[in-house]
Amino acid sequence: MDLGHDRTPAGVSGRAWSINVLNFAARWRLWDGGRRYDPRPGSRGEHVLQDWYGTRDRASKFYDRQLSDQLTPKMVEFIGRMEMAFIATSDAGGECDCSFRAGTAGFLRVLDERTIAYPEFRGNGVMASLGNILENPHIGIFMVDFTRDLIGLHVNGSAEIVTPAHMQELDDCLPGPPLQPGRQPVQWVLVRVTEAYIHCSKHIPKLIPQSRVRHWGTDNPRYKGGDYFGAAAQNRSVLEVDPVPAGTAVAAISAPGSDSRSRDDDHDHAGHRLRPGLNGRRYPPWGGTDDRAPAPSSLA
Repeated sequence: MDLGHDRTPAGVSGRAWSINVLNFAARWRLWDGGRRYDPRPGSRGEHVLQDWYGTRDRASKFYDRQLSDQLTPKMVEFIGRMEMAFIATSDAGGECDCSFRAGTAGFLRVLDERTIAYPEFRGNGVMASLGNILENPHIGIFMVDFTRDLIGLHVNGSAEIVTPAHMQELDDCLPGPPLQPGRQPVQWVLVRVTEAYIHCSKHIPKLIPQSRVRHWGTDNPRYKGGDYFGAAAQNRSVLEVDPVPAGTAVAAISAPGSDSRSRDDDHDHAGHRLRPGLNGRRYPPWGGTDDRAPAPSSLA
């Protein structure tokens, strides 16, 4: 955070001053147990920084003119022609994840001015977004028109997971199941809209769409991008340098007084070394299973 020389006291580094400002913000937020009333929309952190940087009036105009607690007819039309969206979720601890969803125009469904839904197609099996929603229903959806109007739309709300059968009951106009298996939704995410607002066009690039074959639901590494970023190769090299001795995990389980916490942190209950995963979590090796995960039926 760069506060500028005019606000940084003499003899205090910019970094130290930034930390002081953040500490001030935290204390202000916790003042009176966080119960201080503020009629403005937005978070307490927004308000602290608006006051600090002198943007309160500008922000208030945005809140008054552009922030809505429901979808306008223009927003409904906009969502209906989108072919992609960015989905932001976090787990119960606040660890965040942002993901990408795509489909043909109309894959994002508007049920009414306060409810939208999007399908979950077959993916890599991690289910990071759905897992977060099970723990924390708050969700942010960002849609951008890169090709025509160069404008964006934010939709925030509360999400829940519903089955395709239940979604069919909620949306009478929902098309029937597609013939291609990879295009059939595995689950749907239903979002109750709490706020919707514009993302201005000034920094959105103009893109020219080109047709391409999309391999929906495939597990073929060639069509999924392979090891584009080299993560698989790096993980293999780590395992080769630090292999798990045979029987180590079994001995730790059966030995009296063994440190089960350390074992659980580094290995699964079958003795496999856990690999680092999304949001700092640990997962079984690629191709492995974890019977501690909730059964698919729990998502219904």
